[in-house]
Parts: sequence; C-alpha cells; structure tokens
Amino acid sequence: MSEKTLEEINMKEKYQRESEKLLSRLHLQDKYEQKLTPADFLRINRSVKQHHDTSEKDLAHTFLQRLMMLDYRARYIPVKQDSTGGSNPKQQHTKTGDDFDVLFSTSLESDQPKQSHVHPMDVQMAVYHCSDSFLKQNMITKLSQCQYALPFLVPDPVTLDIECPLWTFRQIMKSWKITETKDDSNIVTMKSIPIYKAETPMVSFFRLGSLSLSKSQLMNTLINDRHSTFFHRNCPGSTKSRHLMDGVAEIAWYCPAGKPNDAFTDCIAFCNLHGDALMIEKQREILMEKSSVNVVLLPTLERGDKSWTVVSALLKSPEPLICLIVDNECGAVEMKEGKYKMGLKDRSWSDVSEELKGIIGKILSRPHASFQLETMAEVSGIRVDEDDTVCRKGKTAAMKIVDLLQGMDVSKIKDKYLPCQGRLWHDWCKINKEQYHLKGNIEKEKCKKQQKLEEIRQEQCSASCSKLMKLFTESLSSLPSEEKEYFLKWTQILLDALSTDDLSSILQKYDEKWSEVLTLKKKHDKSKQLMSKQTELEEISEKLQSATFGLEHIFREIGQIYEAHKSLQEQTEMEETDWSKYPELAAELMISGHPMELMDGDAGHVPLTWISSLLDEVIKKLGDKRVFVLSVLGVQSSGKSTMLNAMFGLQFAVSAGRCTKGAFMQLVKVSEEKKKDFKFDYVLVVDTEGLRALELAGNATLHHDNELATFVVGLGNMTLINIFGENPAEMQDVLQIVVQAFMRMKKVKLSPTCVFVHQNVSDIGAAEKNMDGKRRLQEKLDQMAKLAAKEEVCDAECFNDVIKFDVQKDVKYFAQLWEGSPPMAPPNPGYSESIQDLKNIILSKASQSAGTTLSQFKSKIKDLWNALLKENFVFSFKNTLEIAVYRKLEVQYANWTWTLRSNMLTIENQLHTRIENGKLDNVELSYLFKEMSKTYEEIKKGMKVYFDDDRDKEMLVQWRGRFESKIKEFHDEQVRGVKRKLDEVIQQKKACKKMDDKKTEFEKKLLQKSKELAQQLKDKAKDEEELQKQFNSVWSGWVTEFTGDTKPIEDINLEEEQMSILQELSIDWSLIDDSKSCENYKDISKIGDYYEYVTLNKNQELCNESQRYQDDKRQNRNTKGQGRLTTAWVSLKHFLGYGSTGQKEPLKSREDFPYEEQDLIRSLIDHVEQQSIDTIKSKPVATRGYSPTYLQEVAKNVKEKVTEFESERKYALKKEFTVDLLLYVFDKAGSWISDSHNKFRKSNDAVTFIESKKMQYYNIFRSFYKGNSSAVVLGELICEKLKVSTVKAVCNKTAIDLAGEMRCSFPAFSGNRLNLEKHVLKSLAKKEDFDGFINYIRRPRSQVESFIKEEVERYIYPKHKAKAQKILKKNVEDINKLVRQALFDATEKVKTRSGNTDMWLKEFSSLLKDVLTFDAISSENFNEINKFDFLKEEIKKGLTSIIEELGSLSLEKMKEFRLKPDQILIDQLCNCCWVTCPFCSAVCTNTLENHSPEDHSVPFHRPSGIKGWHFRNTVEMCIDFCTTNVASDRSFYPRHDSDKFIPFKQYRTGGPEYANWRITPDESKLAYWKWFVCRFQEQLEDHYSYKFQGFGEIPTEWKRYSKKEAIKSLDEMCQ
Repeated sequence: MSEKTLEEINMKEKYQRESEKLLSRLHLQDKYEQKLTPADFLRINRSVKQHHDTSEKDLAHTFLQRLMMLDYRARYIPVKQDSTGGSNPKQQHTKTGDDFDVLFSTSLESDQPKQSHVHPMDVQMAVYHCSDSFLKQNMITKLSQCQYALPFLVPDPVTLDIECPLWTFRQIMKSWKITETKDDSNIVTMKSIPIYKAETPMVSFFRLGSLSLSKSQLMNTLINDRHSTFFHRNCPGSTKSRHLMDGVAEIAWYCPAGKPNDAFTDCIAFCNLHGDALMIEKQREILMEKSSVNVVLLPTLERGDKSWTVVSALLKSPEPLICLIVDNECGAVEMKEGKYKMGLKDRSWSDVSEELKGIIGKILSRPHASFQLETMAEVSGIRVDEDDTVCRKGKTAAMKIVDLLQGMDVSKIKDKYLPCQGRLWHDWCKINKEQYHLKGNIEKEKCKKQQKLEEIRQEQCSASCSKLMKLFTESLSSLPSEEKEYFLKWTQILLDALSTDDLSSILQKYDEKWSEVLTLKKKHDKSKQLMSKQTELEEISEKLQSATFGLEHIFREIGQIYEAHKSLQEQTEMEETDWSKYPELAAELMISGHPMELMDGDAGHVPLTWISSLLDEVIKKLGDKRVFVLSVLGVQSSGKSTMLNAMFGLQFAVSAGRCTKGAFMQLVKVSEEKKKDFKFDYVLVVDTEGLRALELAGNATLHHDNELATFVVGLGNMTLINIFGENPAEMQDVLQIVVQAFMRMKKVKLSPTCVFVHQNVSDIGAAEKNMDGKRRLQEKLDQMAKLAAKEEVCDAECFNDVIKFDVQKDVKYFAQLWEGSPPMAPPNPGYSESIQDLKNIILSKASQSAGTTLSQFKSKIKDLWNALLKENFVFSFKNTLEIAVYRKLEVQYANWTWTLRSNMLTIENQLHTRIENGKLDNVELSYLFKEMSKTYEEIKKGMKVYFDDDRDKEMLVQWRGRFESKIKEFHDEQVRGVKRKLDEVIQQKKACKKMDDKKTEFEKKLLQKSKELAQQLKDKAKDEEELQKQFNSVWSGWVTEFTGDTKPIEDINLEEEQMSILQELSIDWSLIDDSKSCENYKDISKIGDYYEYVTLNKNQELCNESQRYQDDKRQNRNTKGQGRLTTAWVSLKHFLGYGSTGQKEPLKSREDFPYEEQDLIRSLIDHVEQQSIDTIKSKPVATRGYSPTYLQEVAKNVKEKVTEFESERKYALKKEFTVDLLLYVFDKAGSWISDSHNKFRKSNDAVTFIESKKMQYYNIFRSFYKGNSSAVVLGELICEKLKVSTVKAVCNKTAIDLAGEMRCSFPAFSGNRLNLEKHVLKSLAKKEDFDGFINYIRRPRSQVESFIKEEVERYIYPKHKAKAQKILKKNVEDINKLVRQALFDATEKVKTRSGNTDMWLKEFSSLLKDVLTFDAISSENFNEINKFDFLKEEIKKGLTSIIEELGSLSLEKMKEFRLKPDQILIDQLCNCCWVTCPFCSAVCTNTLENHSPEDHSVPFHRPSGIKGWHFRNTVEMCIDFCTTNVASDRSFYPRHDSDKFIPFKQYRTGGPEYANWRITPDESKLAYWKWFVCRFQEQLEDHYSYKFQGFGEIPTEWKRYSKKEAIKSLDEMCQ
C-alpha cells in the first residue's frame, strides 16, 4: 500500500471520527441513519426562543425551526456554554511589576472554553446530512428564500464521495429582470423560471493556499453587500474549527431587478469552493469545467509552487480567468484575452468589488459558456441524489404523464386531459346555483335543471377516462409510500416547469396592464379607455388561469370524476370501480401534510360530495379527531400563504402567478409534548384566495368575496384577517366584507374568534403609531359593523356587539417581509419574529378552545355552502350538526320522560288499587312528589352527566336550561295529573259508597242464604243437575227479595234520541232519512270537495279576482318561462288559497270555489267534532249515567257553530251539511256514551250486580252442600275473588311493561318525534292506503294514534306474541309470589296473636292492598275457623289452579281493563308539537310540545296540492313545494282576506303563524311526496275534484320514483 493511500485512509478515518463527534455534540448521531423528515417539523412543537442562548443538543432543531420561519439569523444562534466551560473569566493574580509579561504572555490560559462552540455552517451541514431528501429540499428552498448560498457539491461525511444534490434545487424559482439596450433605450424583460432550468453564466471562486483575506466575504460584495450570502470568517459565531464545510461548493444566483443600479444586467450563478482548492481536486476540476469565469484568490507564487500547476492550467484553458493576488498592489490588468489579474493588497473592499464587477460584466458581455444545474446529472465521478432508486422510480412515473403533454400548448392541456373540471364543471356549478333562483313554473324548471345536472354528470363520466388521469391514479394507488411521495413531487416540479415560460410572459403583460389601470384610476379617469384597459386585464387574467397547470388541477379532476360517478351510482347502483378509491388516496396525502382544495376558485364552488367522502376517509384512518380550524382571509397578494408556510411549515403555493385560488386546507399535527396544552390533535389551516381578487374582477367580485369570507369565517374556530399596508381606504372594502361575515355568524349562532394582522408596516416598533393604528382600526370596524347591521337587519352599534374582540390583544403588526428590495433582498428578521409572536397568540387562544371534530367540520362545510348557494345566507343556513345534536337530545328527553311516566304509572296503579280497596280516601301532592323523588333525582343526575360530559356539550349548553325546566314541568304535570285522576277515582268511590255498602250487604245475605239452602237440601239432591235446579228455583226469589226497593237502570236507545233531537231542531225527516240510508255523513271529515254542500246563490258573493285577472290570464297563456307563476303568486290571481283583490263576482262554478273556503269548511268540521267530543267526555256518564240533555247540548252547539260560520262567509251551506255534520258528531260520540253508560249500569244496577254473582254463590252453595268445612268454602270464596283481581292486576301491569318494552325496542317508538313521523309515512307508503294518507294530511294526530294502535296490535299479537306472553307470565308469577307471601304473613300473625277469621281477612287484604283489589268478605259465617294453616293450604291449592289458568290468559283480555299499552304510548309519543306548516300543512316534528324559542320545522315538506290547493278559476292543482317557493321570486297573501302580498323569501313577516316556522330551501329533493302524487294522481283528482294539468302538470321526472326510492328518501331526510 502506497504512502499516499495510507495517508488518505488515515485522513478519512480522522474525518469520520470528527463527523461522529460533531453529530454527537448536536444530538444527531441517531439521525444520520434514521433521517429527519418534514413530518418532524410539520407539527405544532414548542415555540422557538428568539433571543435566548440555545444548548448544543437543541441547536439543530432550533436552526431548522427558525429557518422554516424564514429567519436568516438561524445561522447565528447563540450557544449556551456548558457549566464546566468557563463562563466566568479566570483570574490570575500577578505582581504589579510583571504587568508587561502578563499582558504579552501567551502562556496564560484563555478565558474561553477549551472546546470551541460548533461552527454555524457545521450545524447547517450536519442537519443537511441528517435529513431525508424531502426535508433537504425544504431546507434548501428556505435557504434560497433567505438569500443564502446553497450546497452544490457536497462530500459525504462518511465515504467522502462527492454528491450533487440536484433534487434539493427542484422547488426553487427565481425571478429577475433582464436589461437590454436597443436603439439607445433600455428594454426590461421579466423572467421567472425554476432555477434548475435556468441557463446562466457561472462565476466560480477558488482559493489556493491559506489566505488572510476572506473569499466568501469578497463574493458577498458582488451579490449583496448588505447580506452574507456566503458565510465568512467575520460572521457572528464563526470559529477556526470548521469541519463539514471543507470541500463543499456552494452556489448562489445574482438576480437583477431591472434597475440602473443593478450590479449585472442578467442572472449570474456564483460558485464558492470552500477550503484550499489545491487540496480539493475533484470539486475544483468540475467547477473549472462548468464555469463561464474562474476567479482564483492566491498569494504571489514561486514557479515551482504546487499551486502554479493549477494556475498554469487555468491560464492555458479557453475559459476566462481572473487571478486575485492578495499580497500584490497592482490594479486590474488583462494579461491576454480573457485572462485578468488584480492585486488586493491595501485596497478597500468596495473598490475591489466595483472593479471585479466591471471585469466580470465585460467578460460576460462577450460570448461565453452557460451553466445549467440539470447538466450536473451528466458529470462523471460524482453522485447525483436523483439517481437513488426510489427517486428515479417516482420520476419515471411522473415522466409518463409529462411525456403526454410535451409540445402541447399549456392552455389546451386542461381541456384535453382534464375535461371534467372545465366547461362541464363550470356549467354544472352555474345550473346548480340557478336551482335556488327559480322563475316561472318552478317545479318543472327545477326538474329540467336537475335533468341537465345529471346529463353533465353523464358527460363527465364519459370523459373521465383520459390517459393522463389513468396514469396518475394508477401510480398513486400502486406505488409504495416513499416512491409515491417522489412521484407527486416530480409531477408538481415537471408540471410547474411546463407552464413557466407562458406564465412569465403573461405575468409581464399583466403587470404592465395593471400599472396602466392604476395610473388611470389615480387620475380618477372614468373614460372608455379605463374600461377598455380593465377588459384587457380580465382577458389577460383568463389567459393566466388557463396557462396555470399544476398538481392541484389533477386533484380537482379526481374530485370531479368521483363526484360524477358517485352521483350516477346513486341512481344506477353500478358497481364500484377505481373511482371509489379516490377519496382514500387523497385522504392519505392529506394526513401526510398535502394541501387539499376545499373550494374550487375557478368555478367558485365547493365539490361537497368529494370533500365529504375525503373527510370520511380521513376520519376512518385517524378517528374522529378534534381539530382547531384556523381560517385566513386577506387581500390578494398580501402574503397570507407565505405567512402560513413560515408559521407552520406548510406547502401552500406562493410563487408568482400561482396565487391561491379558492380555498385549500392542510392538517398540522400537534406534537406529543404539546398535546397536554391543547384539547385538539391537529390544527387545520384553511388558506384562501385574496379578497377583491383581480382575476375575478367585475360585478361578481363583491358577491364572490362575501361568499368566500362567510364560508371561511364560518368554518374557522379562529379567523386571521390579513391586512397589507396601512392605507385605511384600501382596508375599508376588506373590513366591510369581514365584518358582514362575522355578523352572519352571530345571526346563525356560530361564534368564531378573530385576529387582525397588519403586514408591511414600516415601523412596528413605534408604540404611539401602533396605538393610533389600533384606534383607527377600531373606528373602522365599528363603522363597518353599523353598515353591516343595516344590511343584515341586525342590532349592532360596534364591532364588539358582533364578535368578542380586544383591539389591544387581537391586532398584530408585521414588519415588511423583505429587508431591502427584491429579488435579492433577504426576509426581514423582524418578520420571522412577528410570525413567532403571532403563532404564540394563535396557540394561546387555541388552548382555550376545544376545537371541532372532523365530522363536525365536514358537516359545517356542507351547511355553510348549502346556505351560501341560496340568496339569503342567514335565512337559508341550516346547522345540520346542531340539528343532529338537538335530535339526539330529543331522544334523551323522550327516555327521561318515559322513565318518569312509567314510574308515575306504577305509583298510580298502586294507589288506584288502594282506593278501590277502600284503604285510601285522600291523596296528598306532597306524598306523590316524595314517591317520585328518587326517580326524579336520578333523571336530574343523568341530565347533568349528559350535558356535562357529552362530546357535543358546547353545543348542548344552549338548550340545557330549557330542557331542565321542561323535565321539571313534565314531572310536575305528571304528578298533578295523577292527583287529578286519583281524586276523581276517590270522588267516584264516595259517590258509589251507598251502592258499595249495598253490594257488601247483598254478598253477606247471599252467603247466608247459600249456606242455609245447602243445610235444607242436605242429601236430598241426587246429582249436579238436581242441585242446579234447586239453586235456580230459589235464586230469582233472592234477587227479587234483595232488589225489590231498587229501581233498575235502563238501557239507552241513542238512535231514537238522535232522531228526536234532529226533529226538535226543525230538520226535515226526509233529509235525515236520506243521509242515514246512504251513510255519506260518516265521511264528511275525509272528503276533499265540499262544493256540493254550498248554495250557489247569485245574491251571495265570494271574494274573487278582478276582471283584470282574465286579461292577465290570457296574456300569460302566451308567455313562456317568465311571469306566469310570479304573477299568480304576487297578485294571487292564479293561485288559490290566499287572498282576494277586493272586487267580487258571483260564485258560478266549482272552479270558482276557492281552496281557502274548502279549507275553512274542513276546519269547521274538525273544530265542531273536537268540541263535541270534549263536551260529551266532560259529562259524568260513567259515574251518574246518561242524560238526554247531553246530546241536546252538543246538537245545539253544532247548529250555532254552522250559523256563526255562515254569517262570516259570502255563501250559505245547505241543510244537508248541517244534517250530515250532526249525524257525524252523534256517530263519533255515540260509542263513547254507550260504553260509559254500560260501565255505569254494571257498577250501579243492583240486579246486574247480583246476577253477576250467581255462579260464584252457586259454587259456595254446592260446597256447603257437599259438607266442606267453612275453611274450604272461605278458601274457595277468596280464590274466586283473587282470580278476578289477579287478572285485572296482571293486565294493568302488563300494559305498562309492554308499553315500556315497545318504547325501548320498537324502532318507531324508540326515538324522537321525527323518527315516529318517518315510520308513519313509511307505513302509509307500504300499505298504499289512500284513505290513510288523506287522514294523515287532514288529521295528522289521528293518523299517528291509529298507527300506534296498529303497531301495538301487530307487535303484541302476530309479531312478538311470545315476548308479550313472557312479560304477562312474569307478572302472573310476581303476583303469585306476593299472594303466597301474604298468606304466610297473615297466617303467622294471626297464630302469634291468637286472632280470629276477621283478623286474618283484614291482615291478608291489607298486605295486598297496593296490588290486588279485594272486596270485603263477611266473616260472620266463618267464625268457627281456627285452623288457619289449613285455610292457607286450601287457598294455595286454589291459587295454583288460578295461576295455571292465567298461564294461558289471552292478551286480548288487556283491552277490558283500565290501562292499555297503546293508550300509554299515545300519551307518551303524542305529547309533542302538532303545529302545521302554513303552506303545506306538514307537521312540526319537534318532540317538545311548546319548544319556543326554537322554530317549528319539518324535514319533509310537500306539494301544496296534496291538501287541495289549486289555481283560482281553474281546476289546476298546485304541485309546488313550499321549500322551493321560499327560494323563488314569488309572493303570497298571508291570509284569505289580505290586501298586501308578502315575498316568499320574507315569509316570516306574514304573521304569527309564519314567523315561527323555519322553512329552508331544500331543492324539494324528497322523492316521497313526488311518488305519492304520481301513485295517487287519480284518487287525489277525484277526492278534490281538480286535475293535475296546466300549471299543475306533474313533471315527467317525478314519475320515475319507485315506492322503494320514496321510502329510502325518508331515511335520507332524517339523517
């Protein structure tokens, strides 16, 4: 092995040891293998300390974090010395005479530590070597933005192999202005290009040997004498011990600004080889080969010097050479063509610099070689980082895409390869927005538009298979993660490069034109010239957009392909293909930190389906994490994206011509160490295009800005408002938009916070100036708040009335971004300090917020955008998340109320039994409250837990007080209601006391008589038949004997009563007979057309239209598209149902009979029926019997109501109407009267009572006859009574239990009111029962009650009979146990106290008083009983047979008793809101009966024709949905007698019945009622005697809906 090789090996080993030592000091030793990644810095970490010393272990991270914030002082971080390192100067005391020696001695120890701190460039290079290629790329891009030189040739710290990190340069864009002189004038051309593509001259600097002058410092004077582009020995923190920089070649570019003081007229690359070039042969040779000019710094050489060989070679080479001799004083001399020398000794830097600039300029003015970074890939002997396998594979995949596009005009690429997002998507957006601004025949128009939307989606699907998209999605789904990351980066880099040239020229034209427009504006020029220039500017802007082509457009296309297929899949249910995986692919990228487009800025639209699916996938992968949403708003090009990128290390596009369009979102993770400070896991940043964006100039600008501001302000937990500059006039427009957005949030109950950022402020240090600025801003905000309050109809005197805002804390002033003039200016250090301060403010505020979950964020996007599509945001905003939380709360409320109700039922049941047993004659409220207290307290605790701990507690808090008071109201009402019921039972008991005493006496006598008869007939009867005969022969005598002095209660003949009453009212018998025979009266409440009941008398008039209507109608018949329905609604000349014009015509035909009159007749019938039923039910028929005056009172009331109704109408009702209505009311009341009277008769008629006891006393008689003992007979008697009361108790208890079981497990009953409504509608659709539908439309509560009864019947009998039977058997068993226990306890007590039969009976009945009714038994006939154990056993025998018999008890038996499961459920489920929509009569679905201040609402409104609305003077029914009307330009009359019409968009101003309804435009998507109209078209036409024709013609599209789709649409609306 040669000596040279050995020396190299030793040097290499030493180098490696030094490298290891350095990495160890910086705590990076484990990161050389496991590299740092961008993910380590794309997160919320602990804040960077700006002005504190940093320990060596934190040095690397602090450097990177500050660099990411564009702080060029990241190179100059002060290092904290170790405690052992001599922080205090050492003292060495000497004698006074030795001062000279001490001063000039070199032997004294230094005050500095023995080990010097790490060289700043070693920190940079150590971090560089320990970073993966993506972090290196980010780092180098940031170094370039800081105007620092970049590593160009880098020795590997282990192998010493030379690497050219070409990859790291790929994201750097450079812009400059070239100055050329033509015809004595300077022409400035702008150029903006990726630096790796730039062909520029390269000037390389070398030093030979060790020199006293700094080469790097000299180079800085050429590039930017105010900034250390190249680190040099005189920079802060520099040390002699530099390790990783030797052999590194750095490169920097000088970019001229197109100004006279530019150092050079074109872009020049300057390359600096660190270290002694003599020793660094490889790098030296590469640079010499690639350079346009070589500059060598060297001392005066001897001919035999090693350096001479290098210099000699350079002198002989054709490349220009400048030799700078440090110890020579000569001036600049051109030794021969292209070869210069210049002495540096005793010369000022500025002189040298100027002279050198002149020489270089002169050389480069001649033909010279150019350098392009990309050519480094062809240099042999070095490694290029892009040669890594993963990078190459990523590039290969990206090149396949780019190869497709080569040679194409960039503006045509999107049309050819991304067809879904161009014209098709823009047309779709336009038509979609038009759906909310309909005119003419709105439902038909809507159907046409929806058809057109579907056609566009079809076109998109057909066009979605472009080769480019196939290649892209295949690579995205098939490549491993690292290769995928390279693939995306390469695609972005290569696509950006494609459009660079076009963009540069367009941007230059844009700048020129914009300057011209500004000049004219400053002159207040309103001429055609200004308009012309503005038009030209818009055209250039359009070109700029079409020439912009990047990765975001491909992702936009992916979103559109997905949306198109998804929308069609819902209709065709086609199989899932590759498109279904797109959201998952995008979600992976979003999680890894890629920005995703939220709003398409070109179309001004949010692709909701795509965004929802994307976020669903993010939730699947991460879980429903909490995020703090930070939105950013500001003027275009005000540095929003730059600020965000610097603050969070984001990747929002910031290059010229690529300003953010629309809105993008990006996730930033909160690091583990910071999670303890926050209640969320991520910050989600939403960056937006600039307000007042020039490229969207024109009339649409303000609307677009308002839309965007409202959208992002609504999304954000905090909004950052970025204001550029200090000009209040420029601020005004932005502030007005922002304040209006916040005001809208206040009105829809969203409460974000805000921080204002003033960028580009000249003197942020001047406190007085800042105070004045804040005062001015506060004044402006208050002024804007007043203006916005007028526009939004809201009370606000100042900005603080709109949003919580502290001008002292919530306004941040930012320094100018650049320290000097671009393009060579570095970022201002004050800027990065401002960034850090702002970040701290944001995070401090964020720490007080719980953020929002990703699912809530998704929901909010949908709500905000849907509301923005409509004309009035506040009016249209529907907070679906809030609605979902409220619906969930309603379910909880139903559970809480059921718990209270079921407990109250149990208490009521016990007390009811106690009253019947005569053990209770007064119920105190305090006792009931006490009995309920335990359950009520548990409910209150449960409510507290729910409101305190639920994940949506922040939203729930607004309803907490109301629901707590509602539960209290419900509890108190339940208690008072039971008190009323029990008081009534006690009153009935008292009223029946005389009869009850008689019954007891009867039973006593019957027992005595039975016993006597048995003794008389002892052994005389041969068989059972004879015994029966004997008993029957005396029975009737007993009955007569006992009841002889009691008047029997007669049956009632209601039919005769009714006829008599009708004749008393002077109604012709023939009318009564006709009505009775055809039975039409039974359907009077159901019929749709009451025209036949109306008298057509020419002297009686009905409000109608003016003659002008006829002219309008004729005119409108010939008008297509506009005016017809608008006219109809505005003047109500077509539309029936509301209003009149004041002029009247006689009622001539059915067509003239308006809808509102039909509706009023219906209301009369409903009102009279309800009033009559209430009147009858208030009568004490069950306790005192029926009186004919009851029906007379009802009949009189009906007659009065009809007369009163006629007096207010312009027409009369025929007598047939009154007859039918009376018969109908009698029919409805009759069954209740009969049932009640039968109950009264059963309870109060002596003969009936005694006859009911016949079998019981025959059995007693027979038992005595057979010689059974008194104990046996008493046992039988007790068992007989137990049997009856057990059946009653079991049935009542089973009714409560079954109701509870169904309420918990039956889907229709286990949710809220909306859930019940949905199941009612499903049931109607499944049965296709038209009469049921009509009943539902007319009397929703009646139909819901019928539904509950039917479902209970189905549940108990066919479907879940076994479950019901099981509940019943359990209750039987419970009572069996209770009775057996009572037998045991009563017997033991009597035995202990030596009691008698009377005592035993009292004790036994007392033990059962709460469960079983137990009539008193006279003990006189059983006094001889003394063996109570025997009695107990006899009863147990009988009880066993009773229990066996009850085991087969029919559930039908429940219908005979007091409590019924269906009625319990009706009481529970129907105790809700029944207010109907004033337009379509859909029922409010709020679970609370009185839910003020919450508006009435229902998710499924319906066409108004369903309830009989039609167009006046026609037979044309109306098919419009009120949810469509409220988005239209139509108007309506709020009442039939109104003169003033109300625009539908302001329907709430129509009166109290309108004011409390929330009807939001929903595009009438609900298929259910469309299906209903088509399915029952004929029945509806027959029912109402109108037709679906003309204006009411059913759109063809409606007929496509199947029953299955109709039912499915209910589920979708209830989500």
